[in-house]
Amino acid sequence: MTDHIIIERPETTPHVQIIRFNRPEKKNAITRAMYQAMTDALKAADDTPDIRVNVFLGTEGCFSAGNDMADFLAFAMGGSMGREVLNFLAALATAKKPVVSGVDGLAIGIGATIHLHCDLTVASDRSLFKTPFVDLALVPEAASSLIAPRLMGHQRAFALLALGEGFSAAEAKEAGLIWKVTAPEAVEAETLSSAAKLAAKPPEALRIARDLIRGEPDAILGRIAEEAELFATRLKSAEARAAFEAFMKR
Repeated sequence: MTDHIIIERPETTPHVQIIRFNRPEKKNAITRAMYQAMTDALKAADDTPDIRVNVFLGTEGCFSAGNDMADFLAFAMGGSMGREVLNFLAALATAKKPVVSGVDGLAIGIGATIHLHCDLTVASDRSLFKTPFVDLALVPEAASSLIAPRLMGHQRAFALLALGEGFSAAEAKEAGLIWKVTAPEAVEAETLSSAAKLAAKPPEALRIARDLIRGEPDAILGRIAEEAELFATRLKSAEARAAFEAFMKR
């Protein structure tokens, strides 16, 4: 299962760790095992001085379609959701090293909100950022209900998180969700170039600068926990079960 997450340390960027989604047949939908693999990679980076930057990448035409719906449906029908998602979000929110992401194509649900925690995001001009939480009778996650309004203002955040409107790459850049838009074939190279530039900087100075810019993570961790409790409650609701079952029949 962890083959769906590939961890790389390219020779051309030795201080950069790539965390790559590799489940294209399922549009890189994230399973519990994938969340665990990403958490382990982020924690390993925290404890490895030679790793200075983390990079998230997807596959051609798709970053991630979000959480695997089968896991949601299993929980809605009485199964266990586990701690993998929350552990990953906590590791992401408290990562000690810069986090850079490169997006080509679909970035849905957590595939979109993950970039709220990234320090730099490069996206192709064919990318789409969308969070259909309310359409699935759910609520925002990953502290997106806190970070997005701070970043882009109430109305844009509401359009993304509640109305469920998709943002093009240009709209995501204008909203402050991403940093740069490029051609699809240039996304990975541009992302790794930015990561390499960060990795070449004095690491302690970069850490201090990043901590000053980001601030303390306590409020973010608190909102992650608050959203998670509401999310779990909504997953058990009749309207959520109906939405999941309709989705799975598509």
